[in-house]
Amino acid sequence: MNGPDPLGLRWCPGSRMMMNPAVIVHTVIGQNQWNSEEQNYGRNEGVESGGSRPSMRPQKVVHEGYGRDEDSGRHNYNQSHWNQKEGEENNDGWETVSKKTPKRPQKVKMDHWDNYKRPPSEQEYSNEVEYGVNMEPSRNELADLSEACNKLWELDLNRLVPDKDYQIDCGEGKKVYQKEDMAQGNLFSWLSEDVFRRPTYSRFCSLLDNYNPHEGYKEVVTSQERQEQDAFIEEISRTAPIKYLHKYLASKGILSGNYQDFKRMLTSIWFDLYGRGGTSGSSSAFEHVFVGEIKQCGEQEVSGFHNWLQFYLEEAKGRVDYQGYIFPRRRGQTPDSETQLLTIQFEWNGVLKSVSSTLVGVSPEFEMALYTLCFYVGGEDNQVQLGPYPVNIKCYRLGDKIGSAFPIAEC
Repeated sequence: MNGPDPLGLRWCPGSRMMMNPAVIVHTVIGQNQWNSEEQNYGRNEGVESGGSRPSMRPQKVVHEGYGRDEDSGRHNYNQSHWNQKEGEENNDGWETVSKKTPKRPQKVKMDHWDNYKRPPSEQEYSNEVEYGVNMEPSRNELADLSEACNKLWELDLNRLVPDKDYQIDCGEGKKVYQKEDMAQGNLFSWLSEDVFRRPTYSRFCSLLDNYNPHEGYKEVVTSQERQEQDAFIEEISRTAPIKYLHKYLASKGILSGNYQDFKRMLTSIWFDLYGRGGTSGSSSAFEHVFVGEIKQCGEQEVSGFHNWLQFYLEEAKGRVDYQGYIFPRRRGQTPDSETQLLTIQFEWNGVLKSVSSTLVGVSPEFEMALYTLCFYVGGEDNQVQLGPYPVNIKCYRLGDKIGSAFPIAEC
């Protein structure tokens, strides 16, 4: 798609220059605290504002996988040091440097990920989930998007349990315009290695390195990457949230009842390439929402990047620098290790994202179902309830595709 981007983004030639990492995370956005910079968040995406800090000559980091704490069975990178070698470069072309105490890299078992590169028909998948008649949308749910979204929350059987499957340290709070780093360490203290044995999680993670994060550069999708996409869709299509999504859209007459057609639709709206930053075939809904992009026009900004797993993995590599949560709208609502809706600030490869929001610990299938449901049934603003959290799901369109989708805490 050539010409002006539907979201009002302008193309600007950029270079593949490497950047320093750092990240800030905000937890619940205070409406009365927003200044003009914060108000940009939630208006147009590439929307979320961020600014780059003065760049330094980066130190190159060799990353050959994540390191594992054999004794604890958890990925704990708050104790040891990164294996850094001057003059060597990451396989994916990023150069990283961390301003904080180097952490021990977390090892994610990737040996089985190679199996995901085989044709989908040759792969092994989980058994179809059986959740009984509760996967049928009720009359109230069909009439009320919030109730439907809350039902998806209930159906997320694969959601992680805070302090059991992972632990976060929110650090200190800040206002969006405050640029100082308010976090002593990383957001994630540890994540159970068992998480990466869960099929939808591991298949999701295998997709994250398929993209060039620089906005405006054409993506080249290999046949192997298409097979990974198809296999991921096949895996999540066996889960309760996705089955409920299909039944909901079919009941509303938005889609046919054919499940194969439904899976092809999911693949299309999430993985089909479109133009962003003035270059056709340079972006997709999956890349923008879950992986993140770096705007190259003018002052560099992080755009998208709303997924907690991507955050965890990039933080483990030293590319993300968590810098604190954003003060909640309501006093007394300070986030803690059990909070699963965070508004945060961070830097990614040295580029600041001053406001970002993420649902922590939710499964890939839940987020895919939630944003797809809001895209087809909702509008740009969708005030819904997700378990204990009142949320506005922002959903922006690029023609018939998802331009961006992300949560904003409503309290």
